[in-house]
Amino acid sequence: MQLTLKNILPTYFEQGRKQNSGIWGKDLHFSNGDLIKIVAPSGTGKTSLIHFLYRMRIDFEGSIFYDNKPLKHFSNEEIANLRRNQLSVVLQDMRLFGEQTLFQNLEIKRQLNPFHPPEKIAEMAERLGIATRLNAPAKNCSYGEQQRAVIIRALLQPFDFLLMDEPFSHLDEANARKAMELIMEEVQLRRAGVIFAELERVDFFPATQFIHL
Repeated sequence: MQLTLKNILPTYFEQGRKQNSGIWGKDLHFSNGDLIKIVAPSGTGKTSLIHFLYRMRIDFEGSIFYDNKPLKHFSNEEIANLRRNQLSVVLQDMRLFGEQTLFQNLEIKRQLNPFHPPEKIAEMAERLGIATRLNAPAKNCSYGEQQRAVIIRALLQPFDFLLMDEPFSHLDEANARKAMELIMEEVQLRRAGVIFAELERVDFFPATQFIHL
């Protein structure tokens, strides 16, 4: 899968933002297997970029292409198929169903387009230290527990690109390293690419390219 960015800029940013950014106002091409680390200080549009790529927001100028087709020309059905088959995302605000258990949140996602069997949920949860919390309502779990569940949720579906917005913000380094190890195993299994946006450089992410937003 090819991801192309052409001269994009949030509509609420001034044109001068393009001068010192490695993304805003640039033409960039990414493919399966690319591991892109985007270092993005607060206020530079990190979350906006992930939302643009996942088609959650459209308040930007310029163009985003998937396999040479402009994202703005995708129908609602095509966007749904893109998210189900080719794009997965770890969002900073997590978006779990609070009344449902962690397991129910994960199984709902898995059933939409199964890449793994049901028992994979328990296996991943054990590796990330939340196996004993799977039957707890999401609203009763700590932010760190919820964040690990959100990472697992993103890894239960097929994808060509994994988009991540501060995926370890509520984790200590030991748990972040465990999560990254699991993420990279799943990425390599699919031969996928990663767009990883974070406030600072994360040394244990094996990036093939660093870009400053």
